[in-house]
Amino acid sequence: MSGTSEGPRPPAGGSSGSAPSPVTERHATGPTASELRDYRAAFRVTTLPMAVVDAQGLIVRANDSLGGLLGTDPAALAAQPASDLVDFASDGRAWHAYREVLHGRRSRFHCTRRLKHPDGHSLWAEITVVPMTGPTDACPAPDTTDACPAPDTAGGGSAPGRVLLSVADISDRHELQMRLRHLQMHDPVTRLPNRTLFFERLSTALETPPYQDDTMVPRHGRIGLCYLDLDGFKAVNDTLGHRIGDRLLAAVAGRLTDCAGSGSPHRGGSHLVARLGGDEFAILVEDSAGTEQLTELARTLLTAIQRPFDLAGQRLSVSASIGVVERAVAGTSPTGLMQAADTTLYWAKADGKARWTLFDPERNAHRMTRQALASTLRPAVERGEFTLEYQPLVGMTDGVVHGVEALVRWHHPQFGVLAPNRFIAIAEEDGSIVQLGRWVLRTACRQARRWQLDHPDQPPLFISVNVAVRQVWDSDLVADVAEILAETGLEPGLLQLELTESAVMGSAGRPLRALQELSDMGVRIAIDDFGTGYSNLAYLSRLPVSVLKLDGSFVRGFRYDDGSHPSPADETIVEAMVQLAHRLGLTVTAECVETAGQAERLRRIGCDTGQGWLYSRAVSPELIAGLIRTRPVP
Repeated sequence: MSGTSEGPRPPAGGSSGSAPSPVTERHATGPTASELRDYRAAFRVTTLPMAVVDAQGLIVRANDSLGGLLGTDPAALAAQPASDLVDFASDGRAWHAYREVLHGRRSRFHCTRRLKHPDGHSLWAEITVVPMTGPTDACPAPDTTDACPAPDTAGGGSAPGRVLLSVADISDRHELQMRLRHLQMHDPVTRLPNRTLFFERLSTALETPPYQDDTMVPRHGRIGLCYLDLDGFKAVNDTLGHRIGDRLLAAVAGRLTDCAGSGSPHRGGSHLVARLGGDEFAILVEDSAGTEQLTELARTLLTAIQRPFDLAGQRLSVSASIGVVERAVAGTSPTGLMQAADTTLYWAKADGKARWTLFDPERNAHRMTRQALASTLRPAVERGEFTLEYQPLVGMTDGVVHGVEALVRWHHPQFGVLAPNRFIAIAEEDGSIVQLGRWVLRTACRQARRWQLDHPDQPPLFISVNVAVRQVWDSDLVADVAEILAETGLEPGLLQLELTESAVMGSAGRPLRALQELSDMGVRIAIDDFGTGYSNLAYLSRLPVSVLKLDGSFVRGFRYDDGSHPSPADETIVEAMVQLAHRLGLTVTAECVETAGQAERLRRIGCDTGQGWLYSRAVSPELIAGLIRTRPVP
């Protein structure tokens, strides 16, 4: 005999494959009695609460652990609806998924539920429902072999049959998760909800239907927000330290919470006070009763914040700025609401701080238009969307056009033709005034030289161009002017640069040197809108200025012929300024001359040049050429 035993031979005439193993044969016929006893014993003694549920959802058998978890005898649970024990019926989605498993259309179901113990305390349970798709005699049913008929699994999926329901007590884990979530969702300094929790609540409030689910009580369908920022909080941190700063934030949070909690419940829904970061707080009013409720809350908040704080021996007084937004929930998004609140808070700051400001759709539309202009201003220069028009400057004694002022217009593809007051301030803010100003200067000088060449028998017109103070600071204005004059061939004496009074009077250092170099070059310097700014006459005598342009607000006091009551004070002031300018060797131009009576009075008191609608509005270069042709030949 060999050292290895020969395995059993296949039956004669049978298949060449191996004979069925004992395990395969046992699964085909069902578990042994010993295995059934093991299954039932494991079911009874396991610490995991479980129950066998039939296709109708009734409990067939529950183990001792489930009885202990629910505080009842396991045998008393038999024939009870399993869904009642775990409260599936209160959750439509959970109920549907559970029925799907019972009917064999779903392989398993898993959820977390809050259960009520008979002694009154609550517990959190993790519930799993799975079909019992194994052999019939494997189920831990009572001791009858036909108690668990095997489901027919032909064709995929399981047929309706019994399911195994397990209920794991996860109360400790849930409590830990809640503690961790609380730490994640609350600010450690003020203990208020943080930015994350605020936006979670805000999103929920905007998604809530107009009727409450349980009571069907109608809601207002509106939401409100007070967005608050402390004024000057950085100074507190910088001077007294972050420890005092944190105490101040905590004290402010306490007062905000008190104000939010003192509102009348019948006037709106719940209030959420949150710290969004730094010294910014938000009070969310769910189911707002209207704008009046929000503005009243804002006033209360300001009053509370303005009361002094006593912190570690320090008595501090602070103020706050608040942006108030109140609107319908429908059509509102969290991003849109916060953008409106942030914009309104900015308005409150810009309007002087220590105040609340209500969101104004019209003001916001203006801001949005301004933003749209700012974003397209630089490319507009490159796309050639700007043009120049020219307004004549007329001699008061002879009525002859001596020069023109170049006025820029923006042909915006969306907003149409825009005057300078719509975009020059924006260009100064973002620095694009340098690029735009250089284009205006080159275009105006080129046009002035063209008029000169086209009308050689006429005295040349001087061209007056407005210059922003940022052009003097951010660019080499002297080099730009010299280059453009050389490029166009225009004489320096035919170029006049206008700067506002506030810009010129504050000039020192580089701006003053630039103005002096331009004057030395032969370029005339004019002060625009004179009389509305500093009017520092002593400083004026030291500036390289050759022209004063009187602001139109003074000239309007000269109106006699339209029934307006003239202003003797304006006449006296203008006469004094004209006399002073002439003593300093300066010429005077009066702006906004609209009537013949104004022109005559200004001529009598000595104004040299006039500009206004009496003579002409700003017109195209072709119309200026027509005016040149009609001038008398000297």
